[in-house]
Amino acid sequence: MNQTASTIYINEPNYFCELYVDPFNKRIRVDDYRGNTKLLLAKADELIDQYQAEKLIIKGRSEDFIQFFEAGFQPEAVVDRYFLGSDAHFFSKFYTPERKRNENWITEDGMIQSIYQLNRSVNKVIPPQDYELKKADESCADELSALYKQIFQIYPTPLHRPEYVKKTMKDGTIYYVFMYQGKIVSAASAEINAFYKNAELTDCATMTEHRKYGLMKLILQEIETDLMKNGIFCAYSIARALSFGMNAALFQLGYSYRGRFMNNCYIYDKLENMNMWVKNLADC
Repeated sequence: MNQTASTIYINEPNYFCELYVDPFNKRIRVDDYRGNTKLLLAKADELIDQYQAEKLIIKGRSEDFIQFFEAGFQPEAVVDRYFLGSDAHFFSKFYTPERKRNENWITEDGMIQSIYQLNRSVNKVIPPQDYELKKADESCADELSALYKQIFQIYPTPLHRPEYVKKTMKDGTIYYVFMYQGKIVSAASAEINAFYKNAELTDCATMTEHRKYGLMKLILQEIETDLMKNGIFCAYSIARALSFGMNAALFQLGYSYRGRFMNNCYIYDKLENMNMWVKNLADC
């Protein structure tokens, strides 16, 4: 089966939907919809069979909350103000017993409790003078890909391919990086939804020997400033549920925990749970 992810738009007389088909992670995600939700879900079930997917995710609107419950979906996360100020409820349905089974859930619950005991004030971090923070462009694509390939054995999107990085930039994703001795040592991006005015902060990676300086927090703050200048105030980030450091960093930057996706994607070295964190940049 083709492992390349793709976006599908379906226009029918009674409904419209935008779906993200993700064969590598064996999932399908409904990113947008309107009209008859029962017909939409029936079509999604057909695609699950067609692509042999194991999980279906829907970014649902508040007014359809009960309908998704009745259809056998479970709520996994919320993003405040996702739809031009209206909340998005992420519902999921599992299609194999293995995809619904997870041994780390209780441990990850405990980690969230521990993180919420941390001091939320962030000390101003000043990295050594030989670190330079800048916005990346297409000329950085090869180096960005090399960084992601080095950090992650497995990643849910093909960032190890420079042409894919360039495509995301053309589609509106912004990248910020820290340079050290002329080389990229830390990077993150914001995938912007220009229509609904929200952005997912993602693709966070720092080389091990450079992690002691708090570079990632500085990159994310710079991305937030860029987003606010462009009128985007709904920011969210999905972090590996087993990564204490990344979840703690988001908490200390003012993000709030909004749920967990079970067995969401293949990342680092296996299929993992992912935590949702949300921040209203207008409150900054």
